[in-house]
Amino acid sequence: MSAQPSNGKVTAENLEAHCRQLASEDDHLRMIYERYGAPPLWAREPDFETLIHIILEQQVSLASALAAFNKLRETIGDITPENVLSLDDAEMKAAYLSRQKALYARELSKAVLEKRLVLDELSALPDGQVRAELMEVKGIGRWTSDIFLLMCLLRPDVMPVGDIALHEAWRSVAGLDDRPLSEEFKDISVRWKPYRSVAARLLWHFYLSERSQK
Repeated sequence: MSAQPSNGKVTAENLEAHCRQLASEDDHLRMIYERYGAPPLWAREPDFETLIHIILEQQVSLASALAAFNKLRETIGDITPENVLSLDDAEMKAAYLSRQKALYARELSKAVLEKRLVLDELSALPDGQVRAELMEVKGIGRWTSDIFLLMCLLRPDVMPVGDIALHEAWRSVAGLDDRPLSEEFKDISVRWKPYRSVAARLLWHFYLSERSQK
């Protein structure tokens, strides 16, 4: 496997090359790459608004999360900690936030305002420390922190274990009867180091492309 990029990120400029490298070493990823080409980068801004959106994506469809995100923006305008905290329970519910998601949004807002979480500082930290900082906030677990690392900070070696789409994509491409459990998939993903983030993008690309054809 080639060395990690000097800037420590997966970028639009190097994503294709990393896909080709993985495809040359893994038959399953080669099938995805040959059928659908390189995936999108799916880069997102490493800011408060994005983190709120990722929280809304927890354990629901992307369409449902986007509907809630758009409704929240329609309700408060700029998605800032101050504006989120201005909403009462009824307004949160009207913005399609469940009681649990409303709690998580408020906890993140307070953490940012109280500077217990400084998002601008995360890009300078190693992956493990980024996870630790984010997971200090109630409602942010391993999946949410991994998505932030992969899509917002563009780190090269992150596999969001527990992501149903990734597990289902692997079940399909590997010809398995059942989706792998989280620990199984974590062990499987070791083969793609140090570019597990690129493998994740390829698997998402396969999952979404297959669904769009059905």
